Parts: sequence; C-alpha cells; structure tokens
Amino acid sequence: MGDAASERLRDEVRTRYAAAARAVRGRPATSAGCCGEPAATPAEPEQEPGSAGCCCGEPAAAFGAARYGAEDLGGLPEEAVLASLGCGNPLAVAGLREGERVLDLGSGGGIDVLLSARRVGPSGFAYGVDMTDEMLELARANAARAGAANVAFLKGEIEALPLPGGSVDVVISNCVINLSADKPAALAEMFRVLVPGGRIGISDVVAEDHMDPAMRAAAGSHAGCVAGALSRSEYLDGLREAGFADASVTFTREAAPGMHTAVIRAVKPG
Repeated sequence: MGDAASERLRDEVRTRYAAAARAVRGRPATSAGCCGEPAATPAEPEQEPGSAGCCCGEPAAAFGAARYGAEDLGGLPEEAVLASLGCGNPLAVAGLREGERVLDLGSGGGIDVLLSARRVGPSGFAYGVDMTDEMLELARANAARAGAANVAFLKGEIEALPLPGGSVDVVISNCVINLSADKPAALAEMFRVLVPGGRIGISDVVAEDHMDPAMRAAAGSHAGCVAGALSRSEYLDGLREAGFADASVTFTREAAPGMHTAVIRAVKPG
C-alpha cells in the first residue's frame, strides 16, 4: 500500500475511533458504544456472549465489552467498559504473570491496559499505545479514575512503536492489527520491543485462506475491521518472517462469512 493510501487509511481509522471516544464521553453511560452505537451488555461468566456488538458498524460476532466476564469488568470505570471496541479478550490467552511488562497495541479507552495492570501487579507495568488523541485522553482519565499507578498511555503508531527494543515481556492487541496499513511493519515492531523469550497474545479478525482481498472487501470495510484482515496463512507467514516461533492462529467465532475472530500466539526465540 502506497504512502498516500496508507495515510488515508490511518485518517479513516483515526476519525472513526475519535468519534467512538467522543461518544463515550458525551453520552449517558448506558447509551454509548462502538462508534456511538448502543454498547453490548457484558456477558455473564457462564454464558456464551451474544452478537450485540460490532467493530464500528461491521456485521459480526460480539465485539466490545461482551467479550469479558463480569469478574473482569468489576471495578473498572464505566467509560473504559463502554469504549471497549475489540473482538476478543487477549488477556484470556496472554497468561500474564506478576511483575511482567505488557504492551497493548491500539489501546483505545484503556480496558486491556487496566486489566493487564491488575494482573501484573505493582511490580509489573502496562503500556498502551494509540494514535488517536481522543482515545488517549479517555484512557488517561480512566486510569486516573481506576487509581492505576502502573500504567502509561503513549501516542504512536503500531508500525513505529515509541518504546526501545527489548522493553516488554508480552504484547497484546485487540482487533487492531487488521486495521494496520503496514502489517509487516507492525509485526516487526512487536518482535523488536519484546525481550528474548517474550510472547504475543492477540485477538484479531482473520480470514479463511480462500478469501482473497476482493472477497474480504465485499465482507466489510477496512476501517471496520474486516477488509484489512489477514488470512490465517498470511498471519502465520508474517509472524515467521518477523522472526517469531511457535506461532498459532486459532479461530474462535465467525464474524462474517469466511471471516473469524481468532486468537494469535507466538514467541520471540530466547
């Protein structure tokens, strides 16, 4: 994708997620959701989440807060819950441990950073990177409301992360890699910032291998999380080319015909 096209895509994504942040801050707590739509109701722990959410207007399985259990959401600021626009729960697969340093790519309103901070405890740290000023403002306000001292929200793009190499133990992301205009760069940056032996635990939308770019575009828009999705083979190839080992892509739920929410895992060799 050329520089001009990449910048147009970033502007489109930035505009849509800025609108989502403004909707959360400007509407009653029960009415704001993905891009101003009604927020999904958090699922009870024993229930399979329904399909009440979306990734900014796309047809899909449940997106947003419905992907978390009530025990996760308890004690979080309402604005952090309402601003959750992801397609999964990366913390459920990241296996975070006390004292670890975690980075959330495209951290939005901060829900996964705040949950990560809880899990790694005072001796650990959770970073969030986002390119949207409105989301960063919302996330920092949510961190202050939550009294989270072991977090930081940084402005930046996931293709050029504002952190030094070897600075985190775990990288997580929730329905953001599919939005990138330069996915090889995003995967390479994940590899760079991880310590040797570090790992990724990502939720994303992934296409079946038979879905070509035209078919993905027909399924939904790029900024809406569908058209820009990698296929399973493309994801695995991209992770291998970035240097990762033990990569896996596991489909979890159909998001559109031929498209699935998925869990992606890989390790930086030690």
